[in-house]
Amino acid sequence: MSGSAWTKGFIFERVKTIFYILPFLALPLAAMAQSQEQRVREFELQQQVVEKQAYNALLDSAVWLSQQGKYVEADGKFRQLLRTVKSVPSDLVYHFGENSFHLGNYKQSVDWLNKYIQLKGTGGQYSAQAVERLKTAEEALMNERALQSRQAGQILSKDFNIDCGPTGKVTCPVCKGSTVIVKKGYLGDTYKTCPYCHKEGYLDCGEYNLLLKGQLHPSNANP
Repeated sequence: MSGSAWTKGFIFERVKTIFYILPFLALPLAAMAQSQEQRVREFELQQQVVEKQAYNALLDSAVWLSQQGKYVEADGKFRQLLRTVKSVPSDLVYHFGENSFHLGNYKQSVDWLNKYIQLKGTGGQYSAQAVERLKTAEEALMNERALQSRQAGQILSKDFNIDCGPTGKVTCPVCKGSTVIVKKGYLGDTYKTCPYCHKEGYLDCGEYNLLLKGQLHPSNANP
């Protein structure tokens, strides 16, 4: 056999050997990758279980507080739950609407109770309670609006110019002198500079009377 032929044969045998052992080399790597993926999935499942347990514990606490008549404390926990969920579960929808009624937030109560009924119809766990509470919330809201309508006919201070005293200044009633307005929301509090008092915390008498009449325009310079 010539040297060239021997070399080709040798190379051919080497290549065959490599192709033969490649699958065996790949098996441990595939097993390692699969094992890593499995560990990631298990960790994600564990995290979901922990988050669900924390959610249920906080919801149970909020519901218990509401049932004990501690509506303000319950409201804080319900709002905390609303900030933590991507989509609001129906039981939280109902309980938040129910608790809002007891706080006198009738418009908010009607809104959330309506949402629950839209979601669950008459077959939900709290459907009967939601329908009954919605009726009382709507009645309370109508009474509240009727009272506001009657009050609109009263003689109010805003219809007159008020003497602000010798200083000619009044603490800004919008920010209460703090120069900052805080707005509370489901996702947390937001802060902005008061657009009326020019970062001074007070209004002069002319500005104050314009504010009472709803004629004082907010400043555009409001970061």
